[in-house]
This record gives sequence, structure tokens and C-alpha cells, in this order.
Amino acid sequence: MVLGLLLARAGVEVTVLEKHRDFLRDFRGDTVHPSTLRLLDDLGLGERFAAIPHKTLEQMRMRIGDSTVVAADFRRIPGRHKHIAMVPQWDFLDLLASAAAGEPSFTLKMCTEVTGVRIERGRATGVRFVDENGASGELTADLTVGCDGRDSVVRRAAGLRQDAFDIPMDVWQVRVPVVPGGDHDGRVFARFADGQVAVTMDRGEYFQTSYLIRKGDDARLRGHDVGWLRGRLAELFGWDDAVLAEIGSWDDVKLLETSMGMLPRWYAEGLLCIGDAAHTMSPVGGVGVNLAVQDAAAAARILAGPLGRGAVTTRELARVQRRRKLPAVVAQRMQVGEHEMLLRPALDGELGGVPLPMRMLQRFPVLRGISAYLGAVGVRPERAPAFARR
Repeated sequence: MVLGLLLARAGVEVTVLEKHRDFLRDFRGDTVHPSTLRLLDDLGLGERFAAIPHKTLEQMRMRIGDSTVVAADFRRIPGRHKHIAMVPQWDFLDLLASAAAGEPSFTLKMCTEVTGVRIERGRATGVRFVDENGASGELTADLTVGCDGRDSVVRRAAGLRQDAFDIPMDVWQVRVPVVPGGDHDGRVFARFADGQVAVTMDRGEYFQTSYLIRKGDDARLRGHDVGWLRGRLAELFGWDDAVLAEIGSWDDVKLLETSMGMLPRWYAEGLLCIGDAAHTMSPVGGVGVNLAVQDAAAAARILAGPLGRGAVTTRELARVQRRRKLPAVVAQRMQVGEHEMLLRPALDGELGGVPLPMRMLQRFPVLRGISAYLGAVGVRPERAPAFARR
């Protein structure tokens, strides 16, 4: 959506295909980082975004055993935006779609599912799709961009394969009604205790709660009565039976099968992958959406001119990868570090206390600002191209 908006503002004819009827899906990446907030300001959308009901996060806290640790303090980030905005992803996408609809060269087709890529003489020339009536069709394009996430159809159809990382966990996601008071109100709060890991995010009317399980353990653990999970959440967060009764059955517990990987090459003739399609991120830190937005800004700046001339070569596509690979690599290495320092030992019941790097964060508060900057702004943040600014 961001790439489509930016290119349309450059006068490039863009069509975005979305397989669903609307954007209303739960448990999506709902954290909008300062890097993205600054881009929205560039696009003249900052005030409209601020008007969307949302929560703000100024610190990331976690409790490890009996110790509370501030892992990141976003108030120390330079610039106007010293927080992470927590907003339902459908509201964010609706805002972008509304802004893009005002551009004459932008088209959004809902209920249109991409099923494959058109290949002619070794070059991608568009996509095949199925519309809301089940009718098949094709759309030709000078450039096809796969922005379709960790299970990218475009990536697979183009024969591109990621190098995968080992990842220790899958994630159960549930909604728990808000309990007024408590030391996690209005924040993201992580809890590590007795071989368990959970993260809860105050979304106003409910806590969006993630309970981590060992990779591949979903089917085995669902052999328990769902009361087993309610009991564990009660231990971690002190929620009472009346609140947890909202988790009535395993149908209320959604599984995110996590994966993590990187394409050695993000492009082919006539085709580019960005976001999770190119570099699938762990859910740790909520960085995936924001890295994808940064990819879009860089891709628009580099490709708008060639697209306007109708001549995009792999040389320009390679420039996008060169520009954006370092930020993705740095973010993934940070995630792997957190997996190995915290998540894997915690899930194995071997996290004996607060790891040394976390103790250093408490001893030297300035380090909390550095960790916040790396997570919420990152390496090589992008600004909107001049042609897209309002």
C-alpha cells in the first residue's frame, strides 16, 4: 500500500491486488514505529493518522523472575516521535488506501487473489489472479512487486527461495479483556517465569496477548483442556478467572507459526520482493511491518524514474536490495540475539536470571535509548521521496 501510494504520486500507473474483501484481520503487526510515523509526516498524513484511536508505547518492559527490566526507552529517541503507536492494522491500511485513492494513477482491487506470475522469455510480465466471482484473469505489468508476506505466492511462483533461520518458538495469540490498574496498563509488558514466556499489549478495550510455545508443540499442547492455558496466564499476569473466562475454547487461541529467512537475491527480471516476502522477520520487536514500509520508500525513490520511462532493469532492482539489505540483516541479527539470550533459554526452563546485557541496560540508562533507536528507527531509515511529499 505504501509503495503503491508513493509511486502513484510520481505519476506511475499502479495496481494493488488484495485477496480479502477488507483489511479486518486480527493479530496483525499493529505497532507503528517512529520511522514510519516520520514517513507519514512527510506524506502529509501525520494528522490523519494521529486522529485514529490508538495507544502509545514509551517503554518496553519485561519481568524476568522477580526483576523488572526496561529493555527500551523510546523517550530517548531524537526527533518528534518518541513512542511507538499501537493502532489496528486495518485502520492504518484504510488510511493509506484512502490517501492513494486520491491519486488518478492508483487502482486497488479487493477480493483479487494472486495465484501465479506470468513469465515470458524468462521475464516476469505480470500476474495471474482469481477475482471475487472465481473467474481467472491476468494483469500485465512492467514490474511485479511481491509484498505478500512470509508465505509469498509471488516469491514462490518466481522460484525464489529464502535461506531459513532456526527459530525456537511459535506463538499463541488471544484477547483478554482489560483489567484496570496493574503495572502493565498502557504498555507492552513481557513476562518470563518457570519455563514460560508471554507478552501482553494494552489495546484499550483488551490485552492483545501472545503466549510463546516451543516450535512445533501446538498440536501436543492443545491436548490439554484450555483451562491449562488460562491457568498459566493467571500465573504470569495475575488475571482472575472471570477475565480469563473469555478464552472459552481452543478456537479462541490463534496460532502464528513463526518463520525467519532471507532471500539471497530479492529480484528477478521484471520482479522484486520486499518486506517479509524478501526477509521474513521474527515477531520479536514488531519490526516487520516497519521494515517493509522502509523498503517501500526506498523502492519508490529508486524505481519511480525507470518506471516512468517504462524501462526497469535488474540493475535498478539490485539497487533496492543493496539499499535495504543491511537494515534487514541488522534487525534479524538482533532478533536472533534475543532468541538465544532470552527466548530459547526461557522456553527450555534454563533462564536463570537477568542476562548480563539486560543488567547493563538497567545500570546505564543511556543504553535503553540506544536499544530503542535500533528497534524503533533502525539502521538507514528512509524518508519519503521529494515527489511524494505533501
